Amino acid sequence: MAKEEYQGPLEKIEDCVWRIPKSYKSGMRVDGLIFADDALIEQIRRDKAPEQVANVAFLPGIQYASLAMPDIHWGYGFCIGGVCATDPEEGGVISPGGVGYDINCGVRLVRTNLTYQEVKPHLEKLMNRLFENVPAGVGQEGKFHFNARELKQLMGEGPAALLRRELATEADLDHTEARGCLAGADPDQVSDRALERGADQCGTLGSGNHFLEVQVVDQVFDERAAQAMGLSPGMVCVMIHSGSRGLGYQVCDDFLKALRRVPQKYGIQLPDSQLVCAPIQSEEGQRYLRAMCAAANFAWCNRQLLMQLARQTFAEVFGRSWQDLQMGLVYDVAHNIAKYEEHDYGQGPRRVWVHRKGATRAFPPGHPEVPPIYRHIGQPVLIPGDMGRASWVLVGSSGSMRRSFGTACHGAGRQLSRTAAVKQTGQRRIDQELAERGVVARARSWRGLAEEQPDAYKDVDLVVDVVHRLDLARKVARLRPIGVVKG
Repeated sequence: MAKEEYQGPLEKIEDCVWRIPKSYKSGMRVDGLIFADDALIEQIRRDKAPEQVANVAFLPGIQYASLAMPDIHWGYGFCIGGVCATDPEEGGVISPGGVGYDINCGVRLVRTNLTYQEVKPHLEKLMNRLFENVPAGVGQEGKFHFNARELKQLMGEGPAALLRRELATEADLDHTEARGCLAGADPDQVSDRALERGADQCGTLGSGNHFLEVQVVDQVFDERAAQAMGLSPGMVCVMIHSGSRGLGYQVCDDFLKALRRVPQKYGIQLPDSQLVCAPIQSEEGQRYLRAMCAAANFAWCNRQLLMQLARQTFAEVFGRSWQDLQMGLVYDVAHNIAKYEEHDYGQGPRRVWVHRKGATRAFPPGHPEVPPIYRHIGQPVLIPGDMGRASWVLVGSSGSMRRSFGTACHGAGRQLSRTAAVKQTGQRRIDQELAERGVVARARSWRGLAEEQPDAYKDVDLVVDVVHRLDLARKVARLRPIGVVKG
């Protein structure tokens, strides 16, 4: 189905903004809006994801528009890159498909005081040791183990629960979105099967598009913001991309089944059964939200432990403590999550549930939910690209509040399915191709690298340019990869 082309209307209403009018389908409550330039929209038309943008517009209580970022591609229910806000006072719903299977999949960036010239002679050794020390791939057991009681502490408190084990610092929490903890989490809403799957997976990368990359700050575009984040040209950083692993997947799967007949119960008509949902104020909706928050807190713990493993490995390879290497957390952002936030779209401030499915919060300077240390520049926005080109650091801007419920894109966005990427690879050695670009790659399998080859993704520079032009977020720094660990 994802291979079919979108046949519906796409009207260009301004630079980088395309509309699917609500007249397209009977039952659409709002327009669909897709943010893309002329080149990207041609790629987007070749996918059925715009149809999903239109389908999301059917959700009760949806406000303003059903939105999609320039990295849009086909997903479960919502497209990846999809955003919508629903108002509980207008019968608004919560939809697991608008959060995703990997609840609070997200990105964390860690800086160091090492330069590329200092790291380059040790890069092979560093990547070998990271590959050995950071569990990656399907079925890889983590180095940290938690019993059911301890897992529930992680889900209830987030990384604050790791402070007692000296696996986190207060500074780490200060530099994590929501300090790594969503209020309202109820671990008792998480099934025994989910707990079983998560018991040995906290502190593991997983597979698919998850990674740990060693990167170099290639260019700085906003010196003031870069200085606030401690970033400078030539600096070596570590980017970590992972989520809630099997625990979060199971939570989503459990609730997709539990909510299957709920739309019918409340008289909700949906064009796609994958958009299964429940009124936010219903008992069913509240149960899902409490479980989602618990899984999100687990995901922040997962990335915290992955960061600790990276810190320990750098310390081992370079013979200095991670504190001496100044391996401070720049920021950690979630991009598969729903948040209860205040927004104003012409009717005064209203509290709404913002679904971000493969999309990143991008609050502007001065926003009260931006950590105090960054409030003068705006929330850091981390946008990973493919492992052969670049990743980006931006900061949220005022346009995001006008256009996108304070949201920017979360990555480059796939342009080839995993199967198509493997087929296109043929007998090529992706690891050797990356080595020719100066990137040392370590992975559990040839297929893992083939699925994630650079050609499988859109050019992240083009995607980021759209975000910058629309003033959703401003460019701060471009980072190029020099080493990658994949599942």
